[in-house]
Order: sequence, then structure tokens, then C-alpha cells
Amino acid sequence: MSGGRIEQHPVLGPLPPAATILFTFDGRSYAAREGESVAAALLASGVRTLRLHEEHGSPRGIYCNIGHCMECRVTISGISGVRACLTPVREGMVVRSGTVLPTPFRHAAEAEAEAERSTPL
Repeated sequence: MSGGRIEQHPVLGPLPPAATILFTFDGRSYAAREGESVAAALLASGVRTLRLHEEHGSPRGIYCNIGHCMECRVTISGISGVRACLTPVREGMVVRSGTVLPTPFRHAAEAEAEAERSTPL
């Protein structure tokens, strides 16, 4: 199970043996090492986009990988907004990427700003 995973590190040495776990991401099956985070498993499998920006749809992926930035939010077992970098992968886990969401507040704010621009002083 190599792919994009570093199996022999020049300082840390070889990866210790670990069981292989299967999970799905957006309907495709992936393999992970036991104890690995969802983000690490997907990155090692070549997946770079974990979600789309809620408003404009640009791709988002792993940024800080320590749970600080919230860029790696996915849906796991029906729970949205789960950080993939902090979540250990489990056998049979179903993970879905984040998608573009409706933005009613943005449209209201745009309308309000337009009204302010068109109001004479």
C-alpha cells in the first residue's frame, strides 16, 4: 500500500506495521493504515480536494493538518463539518466531500449594500 505515502523516512525510519482499513470517499473505496487520519489516508491516495468553498465553489484541501484552519471539513456518517485531519479513519467509514451551499445571507447583504449605494446622501 504505497501510493503517495512515505514508507521510509530518512530520520524516523520505516513505518511500523499496521492493519489496512477500507473506507469510502464520495462513493470510491480507499485503503488506509490503522491509526491514520482521514486526511492523511486521502492525501496518500492522491486525493487533494476534500470540499468546495461554500459560496464560490473553489476547491479546498488540507492546509494546516493540525485542526486549526477548518479547510479539511467533510461529512462523516451524516455529520457535516468534521475535520478530516483530526479524525482517525475507521473500517467501513463513509466520508463525503463538502459541497457548495446556498447562501441566502450573502444575497441579503449584497442587496443591502446596493440599497446603500443607491441612496442619496
